[in-house]
Formats: sequence, C-alpha cells, structure tokens
Amino acid sequence: MTIAIVKYNAGNTRSVLCALKRLGYEATVTDDHQELRKADRVIFPGVGEASTAMAYLRGCGLDTFLPTLTQPFLGICLGMQLMCSFSEEHDTQCLGMFPETVKKFIPYKGEKIPHMGWNTLKTKDDPLFRGLSGEIWCYFVHSYYVPFSSDTIASTEYASVKFTASLRKDNFWGCQFHPEKSGSMGERMLKNFLEEV
Repeated sequence: MTIAIVKYNAGNTRSVLCALKRLGYEATVTDDHQELRKADRVIFPGVGEASTAMAYLRGCGLDTFLPTLTQPFLGICLGMQLMCSFSEEHDTQCLGMFPETVKKFIPYKGEKIPHMGWNTLKTKDDPLFRGLSGEIWCYFVHSYYVPFSSDTIASTEYASVKFTASLRKDNFWGCQFHPEKSGSMGERMLKNFLEEV
C-alpha cells in the first residue's frame, strides 16, 4: 500500500509518520500531484493557521487538485478545517470538500481557548470507528470548530458548544482531534482508515 502525506508545512507531519510506523506502514511526504494521485491513501495533517496554509496550497496548485482525488483521504485538525468551504480564521476561503463554515470558539465562563486535552466522542456507524466501543477518548488542540452538519459522523462538546469531531463525505474523512496522539483508540482509527475504508 502506498500512503502519501500532503506536504504544506503542517506542524504534525512527524507525529503522523511515527504513528504510521508503529502500525507497520511507511509514507511519503509530498506536494507532487502525480505522487498524490497514485497513492492508495492520502493523509492531510495540520497544525497551524488557515490563511497561511491555504496560501501554500494555492502556490502548489493543491487548492484545486486535492478536491479531485478519489482515493480515501483523511484530514486531521487544521487539515479537516481546510477541507471545509470557509474558515473564520482570517476569513479564509478553503478547499470545499465539505460545505461548512469553520467558526471560532467564544470563551465561556472562564474555559480556556484553545480547547486542549482529552474529550469523548459520540460516533455514528462508520468504518473509521470499527472495533471501537464504550467511551472513545481522543486528544484535541484547536481554537476553531466545525458545527454539526449532515456530514458529521462524530461529535463532542467544549465551552458549552457541541461541535463536529469527525466528518465524512464520499471518499473524504476529517478528524478535528489528533488520532496520531490519541493512544490506542487513535491508532485503531488510523488502522481502520488504512485497512477498512
């Protein structure tokens, strides 16, 4: 199996590579269109800021290319947010795989922003969560969120806001949390993405 990780100066590429290696997989980090097109799986990680990330993607022509991919594609954290249509973070036009607007958390009763730490998920039936039951704990670090939509397959809550923890539409999946930092449950999701979807 060939796995491509989208190169766009995202901050968590190394941790994704390490998580894949623990599962016995190697991956190539690339912004080359041909390599991305021929990969069996594509992972779109992300830690950073939306407008800067989109500027890099536009500079490589990835802004119009990535939405045309047809193999299983997983966006993580900022990666998932960039797969939406628009982000309130510096009023950024994004990739549009999901027709959603990414919104900024408003502090509530002293709760800190960014949302940082472990939360449980409420999940729908999807191959990404196969083999997981009971309380599913995942690790989050983010200041912006995606509201509920028809594409929501997992949800959680912070600062009195119930929001999307995971999206799925056709061959595109997104996780607001970091599966590569979410212990055995996150590793199971990555394994499911590679072997079950």
